[in-house]
Amino acid sequence: MFGLLKKQSHLIGVDLGNDCLKLAQLANGSDQTQLLAGQYVMRPADVTAGTARWQRWAVEVMREATGNGHFKGKEVVAALPANEVFIDQIRWPKKFDGKIEDAIFAKIKQKLPFEPIQKNTLIKYIAAEQDNVIVLATERTIIDRHLAIYERAGLALKSIGVWPVALANCYARFFGRRKTDLDAIVMLLDIQSDCTNMVISRHKNPLYACSVPIGTKQLKEESYTGRLVMELTANRRQFLSTYKNVQIERLIFMSGLAVEPDIYRTLARQLEVQAQMGDCMAAVEVSEPERFGLDRRDGKISWALAFGLSIS
Repeated sequence: MFGLLKKQSHLIGVDLGNDCLKLAQLANGSDQTQLLAGQYVMRPADVTAGTARWQRWAVEVMREATGNGHFKGKEVVAALPANEVFIDQIRWPKKFDGKIEDAIFAKIKQKLPFEPIQKNTLIKYIAAEQDNVIVLATERTIIDRHLAIYERAGLALKSIGVWPVALANCYARFFGRRKTDLDAIVMLLDIQSDCTNMVISRHKNPLYACSVPIGTKQLKEESYTGRLVMELTANRRQFLSTYKNVQIERLIFMSGLAVEPDIYRTLARQLEVQAQMGDCMAAVEVSEPERFGLDRRDGKISWALAFGLSIS
């Protein structure tokens, strides 16, 4: 369950964050990818993220969004909020008896932010290059909570997606289509309202990932931009020390118009990496944007994760 499916058509990608809920359903056309349906709803100010009331709000929004006839079917691929998933980078275990998950758990258990009991921990790992592994882990109680949300919303949850893979898929589909992009190593930044998710990938294959608890809400204060640069620089340094003889060629802001251009310029300048904006909404065909309440001229929403989940 805690993984990604092979490619299927017309899956609904669900990005259920602490502050908002985004649903997107994409389909491949002859020339470009088409957005079949999309929905974005902000969490009400009087609803606290993670509470039972938040869960009821999410159920109601999903039920209403998928019941209005815009979305085709009820099959969804979802993602947990980044703050509910522990992520780490380790070397591939050389020797282990039994399951590989047992060896990975032994390596990460002292770092887990929750009680390190293996039977209560769900682990997903992504084999990267040079014998490196990206590990994602969460508590079973969190998985159970999200399973209940989708069941009560009347949706068929096909998989709980791995967000680094979803972001890398989104980049590869929309912004990595040249032949030279297949081997290029890029840094992807998806700046959400409460966090910044970073993935360093070679095309659609993640090599490194982290989530920094600084988002657009904090970046309204200039001091937080400097703190974000420091965190990203430290993670880039860790990546370069882990992978030998590699170079990050480009920085792509996957959050598109959701962030002020001045913030992007500051980040690119201080990180000293050639950068470009990755506006996912501009990369797809939307036949009837007014039907979904989507304004492409004022798209202060990051669709990267929801799109990436839908095309997984």
